[in-house]
Amino acid sequence: MEKVWLKSYPPGVPEEINPEQYKSLVTLFDKSTKKYADNIAFINMGTNLSYGDLAEQSRDFAAYLQQNMGLQKGDKFAIMVPNVLQYPIALFGALKAGLTVVNVNPLYTARELEHQLKDSKAKAMLVVENFAVTLESVIANTSVEHVITTQLGDRAGFLKGKMINTAVKHIKKMVPNFSLPDCIKFNTVLKQGKKLSFQEVDVFPEDLAFLQYTGGTTGVAKGAMLSHRNIVANMLQMNAMVKPLTVENKELVVTALPLYHIFALTCNCLSFMTFGGANLLITNPRDLPMFIKTMSKYPITAFAGLNTLFNGLLNEPDFLKLDFSTLKLTFAGGMATQKSVADKWHDVTGSPVLEGYGLTECSPCVTTSPYDQTSFSGAIGVPLPSTSVKLLDDEGNEVALNEPGEMWIRGPQVMQGYYNLPEATAEVIIDDWVATGDVATVDENGFFTIVDRKKDMILVSGFNVFPNEIEEVISMIDDIIEVAVIGIPCEQSGEKIKVFLVTKSGELNKKALIEHCRLQLTSYKIPKEFELRDELPKSNVGKILRKDLRS
Repeated sequence: MEKVWLKSYPPGVPEEINPEQYKSLVTLFDKSTKKYADNIAFINMGTNLSYGDLAEQSRDFAAYLQQNMGLQKGDKFAIMVPNVLQYPIALFGALKAGLTVVNVNPLYTARELEHQLKDSKAKAMLVVENFAVTLESVIANTSVEHVITTQLGDRAGFLKGKMINTAVKHIKKMVPNFSLPDCIKFNTVLKQGKKLSFQEVDVFPEDLAFLQYTGGTTGVAKGAMLSHRNIVANMLQMNAMVKPLTVENKELVVTALPLYHIFALTCNCLSFMTFGGANLLITNPRDLPMFIKTMSKYPITAFAGLNTLFNGLLNEPDFLKLDFSTLKLTFAGGMATQKSVADKWHDVTGSPVLEGYGLTECSPCVTTSPYDQTSFSGAIGVPLPSTSVKLLDDEGNEVALNEPGEMWIRGPQVMQGYYNLPEATAEVIIDDWVATGDVATVDENGFFTIVDRKKDMILVSGFNVFPNEIEEVISMIDDIIEVAVIGIPCEQSGEKIKVFLVTKSGELNKKALIEHCRLQLTSYKIPKEFELRDELPKSNVGKILRKDLRS
């Protein structure tokens, strides 16, 4: 018998949502852009894009895809650009044309890019010129027939855009020479598309909206098939959890995480559209001084991030000087948020970090902390409306309260499966449940806490050791900027614990670290090896990659 965990929802949050509220993302887009036509939808490099202009330009883009490229409903369209205004224009243009969007990380190597384009069978794509040379090296091995190129400043206005593009290409030398015969420029597409007719496409809930490739943090990236219904449901689930805090026409979310990643795509780009909110797009969040300067110009009301981003900002003196009086919502995901970081963020901004949990296969959100949470607990919150979560042991039995078990998820946001991978799909989707591979506990109030990735668990002399716990303890030390823990082979104990560190001082005090760990951890959890590094390997959203450290 399935255990039913209590969902501790605050006032105004429903237990269920109606995933049929919008027939598709196109229906949502058309309704929102008409209702909020005069509102700002996206801001980037000082340029505003209204909902009305977004609707018009995405229509022009869609018309070009249909008429000049001959793309049909169901064809795959890849987008390989960072957070610039071209992204939402192309995204909604492709969706309006009935295409399936394949989001591509611009920082992909040639091997990674070739895999994703071949696997998805993308027919056309948009690529930022900074990384077009990577596409050039693999395009002959893919099914891509049409290429649209864009420069970073293409939608920043004529004079400003020209200045940005000149600086990027000729002063900063960030655009290597490339050759992509017959490619067409983004602005030309919009100009020509304006003169073309657009044929409305009937998009259904079960149609594929995205082939969203997994982050590859635990292996080869796989294409999660996310339908319009999946994404609409998850967007509505997230909105339901924070609706009491939101005000129509008044919200501005900082979008530093890339829109090509499912977290920012659903939680920022799409969710804020339903109440006429705006996204402040940060093109290069690694440039923290410019990031902070940009934030200082706007009355932000929401911030989406993850531990490494919060930590990086908090270590910048100018960030501490910002006015956070309008910030009322900070939500986190992607990796475990460390308590020391969350507490400092709360102290500086006045906004508690609401940690959640999700995965690409769930569009992505599964749980989140309630909006009325006043302090950070380390929990990932409660399941979203219309979402069920169960915790199973290795024998498939549901565990007791506060006992660790693998998380299994069921809800309208669960993917249709992995593209062209029926066996891999069957391994993770069983009777409509997704087996996540993440280990968690649940308390008597229905709050879940992630223990760790099942695959990251370290076995020391027969004892289970979870890296997150050790990382949390070590992050208490002021000198620590970043920390990652893995298990390495050991003849005596099977595995031993190794710690990778980035410190403010640039020094490693092994003795002090061990003494600190001894005060906080039982003996078999004490790390045996330490390695100081200038930086730790991260995914495109800043999640530390333990698999790269292990290799």
